[in-house]
Amino acid sequence: MDFFLEQFGGKGDGIFNNVNAFAMAFSEICRCGGGTLRIKKGRYLTGPLEIPSDTTVFLEEGAEIIFTDKISFYPPVYTRWEGVECFAMHPLVYSAKSKNIKITGKGTLNGNGKKWWDLAFAKRENQKQPVEDFELLFASMNPGYQKQPGGGGGRQSQFLRPSFMEFSNCENVVVEGIKIINSPFWTVHPLYVKKLRLENLYIENPADAPNTDGIDIDSCQDVIIKNCIVSVGDDGICIKSGSGEDGIRCNVPSKNILIEGCQVLYAHGGLVLGSETAAGIENVTARNCLLSGTDRGIRIKSRRGRGGVLSGIHLENIKMNDTLCPVAINMYYSCGEYDPCSKMFSLERQPVKNDTPVLENVSIVNVTAENCRASAGLIAGLPEVPVKNLLIKDCVFSTNENSGISPMESDMFFGLPEVKEKSFRIINAPDAVFENVTVTGPEKPFIFY
Repeated sequence: MDFFLEQFGGKGDGIFNNVNAFAMAFSEICRCGGGTLRIKKGRYLTGPLEIPSDTTVFLEEGAEIIFTDKISFYPPVYTRWEGVECFAMHPLVYSAKSKNIKITGKGTLNGNGKKWWDLAFAKRENQKQPVEDFELLFASMNPGYQKQPGGGGGRQSQFLRPSFMEFSNCENVVVEGIKIINSPFWTVHPLYVKKLRLENLYIENPADAPNTDGIDIDSCQDVIIKNCIVSVGDDGICIKSGSGEDGIRCNVPSKNILIEGCQVLYAHGGLVLGSETAAGIENVTARNCLLSGTDRGIRIKSRRGRGGVLSGIHLENIKMNDTLCPVAINMYYSCGEYDPCSKMFSLERQPVKNDTPVLENVSIVNVTAENCRASAGLIAGLPEVPVKNLLIKDCVFSTNENSGISPMESDMFFGLPEVKEKSFRIINAPDAVFENVTVTGPEKPFIFY
C-alpha cells in the first residue's frame, strides 16, 4: 500500500517541520502491516525519523529531506558510539529491532551538519569535560565514560553527536540509489544487523567535517556494499565490531561482507577495518574498487587493548591514486589515546591478553597505486602477536619522492621507529609473502624489521 506524506499534513516548502507528519505516516504504515511512504519533489524539513518494520521509504527525484540542527530534537537513545554501548543522541534516521526496511529512490537526505561540526571542533579545542545540560545528562547516564575508549570524536565532553542513519538489531535492510550528505557524525551506521544491502549510494561530507565516516558496518553479518561512491571527512567504507572490554563483552563479530565496485574519492582511509575490532572481523572481500585522494587506501588498524581476531580478509583488483599510503596495516594506531609512552605502544613483547588484537589470513592481490606521497606501504604487527599468513601479490606501488611528506605520516601511530625513506616498511610480519610486487621511487623498495 502506498502513502504520501501530504496525506498526513506534510509540506515540502523547506520551512514547515514535518516531524509529526512523518511520525503519523509511519504509525499508519505500522497499523496497516506495512507499506511504502512516497516523498514527492520538494524540501522537507524534519526532526529525527523512526522507521518501523515492513516499511519502504521512496524519495522521488528532486525530493530532499533536511534535518534540523536543534539539539533538543535528538534525545538519548541506547546505542554504540565509537565502539562502546552507551546513551548518545538519537540518530537522524533510525530503526531498532525491526525487519524488512528499505530506503530507495533518487532523492537526497541532508544532515545539515555544519553546526555539529563547528561545535565538535570548538569542544575538542576548549572543553575536556561535560558542560552543557545535555552533556551532563549523558554523563549521568553513562557512568565510567571517562575510562571508555574512543576515536577522538568527543567522549570526554559527552558531546555524543548523532549518526545520520542507524539500523540497530535489524534484519533485512536495503538502502539504495539515494544521496546522503552533510552528516553530523558517522553517516551510515548499521549496528547488529543481519542481512544488509547498500547499493548505488552517493555519500558526501566535506573533507574537513570531523568524524564523518561514510559507511560503518558495526557487528553485522551477511552484508553487500555495491557500486557506492563515498567522499567524506574520515574513513570511507569501514568494518568494526566494538572496542576493548565492552566490545569483548558484547561479542558480536562482523562477518561475511562483500564490497564491490565502489569508489572512495576522499577519506582518511578508503577500505578500512577497525580500529574498533574487539569482537573480531572475518570473511571480508573487497574487489574492483577505486580509491582516489584517500589518505590511506587499504587500512587495517587496531592496538593493544582493542582486542579481536581479524581473519579471512581478501582485497583484490583495487586501483589507487594520490594517496599518502596505499596499504597501512597498523597495530599501533594512536587516535583516541594520548599517552605515546604507554606500554600499549611498546616495541617490546607484552603479555598476550584477551584484548590483544590478532591479524591473520590476509591477501592483497592485483593492486595498483600511483603517486603515494608518504610511503609505498606500512605493515606494523605486534611483537607478541605478529601478523600471520599475509600475502601481497601482483601489485605495483609508485611513490612521489618529491611530495615533501614524511613517511611518518603513512598512518596515525605511536611507538614506531623514525624513518626517512618512502619504502614499503614491514615490522613484525615475519612470514609475509611478497610475490611479483614492484615498488618504484625509493632507493630501498622494502625495509624489513
